[in-house]
Amino acid sequence: MAMTISASLKGRVVALPETRQLDVLAGLLERRGATPWRCPLVAIHDAPDPAPVNAWLDDFIARPPDDLVLLTGEGLRRLCGFAERADCRDDFVAALGRVRRITRGPKPARALRELGLAADLPASEPTTAGVIATLREAGIRGRDVAVQLYGTDPNRPLIDFLREQGVEPRVVAPYVYASGAEDDDVLRLIRALAAGEVDAMAFTSQPQVRRLFSVAHKHDAGAALEDGLRQVVVAAVGPIVAAALQDKGVRVDVMPEDSYFMKPLVTALEQAMTGSRGADP
Repeated sequence: MAMTISASLKGRVVALPETRQLDVLAGLLERRGATPWRCPLVAIHDAPDPAPVNAWLDDFIARPPDDLVLLTGEGLRRLCGFAERADCRDDFVAALGRVRRITRGPKPARALRELGLAADLPASEPTTAGVIATLREAGIRGRDVAVQLYGTDPNRPLIDFLREQGVEPRVVAPYVYASGAEDDDVLRLIRALAAGEVDAMAFTSQPQVRRLFSVAHKHDAGAALEDGLRQVVVAAVGPIVAAALQDKGVRVDVMPEDSYFMKPLVTALEQAMTGSRGADP
């Protein structure tokens, strides 16, 4: 059991819809004395049909594009997993090294560093709009562009922009989102929010927001959810998640200033809930 090194959030209950790094996020909060409410809303799985992903990898290796747009770190790691199983990981990484790499935010850049590579064109801001602005400034007309999508989202704004530039992108979607918690568990959290039993909720991805509101509306609990979120401190890991919450009419109280990861999120949340700057162990 982790040693409590700060009691700054003692007695505070923080709801966590995170899945992949749930224990990491919960541990950061527990070390500050908080009580995490674990409710992983969304699970991430490999694309159920590997054939299109493997075909994309074969094509990428055989004729590397000029540009690769990486929208998520998870996507690059999943592509490496598919390549490993197809016994072509080294060839994929070598091909990656020969293309111009455009990244949306710090997570795909970090996934590239794990492979000994770097982002050539970080987006001006970690959003689709930021990627589009960066591509427009860099110039892509007449170039061969590959795009790593996420989930089942076709990212129409980005794809439409590329086509307007005369580019027919090579797209791949290496993973999908699925329900990470039973509806009853989600409804229990919604009731706790509405009853004032939760002090804060920390969101780390857009799909978490969509799933939470989907379950609420499915079970006629939309009003309870909206009321509950008005009562708690709402934290978003970065601007993409903040925008998803704001689109639902949710007030975002906390977001890291410029580093959109778990530890800065917890530090910002601690500061907002205590009114003081927290130590970052």
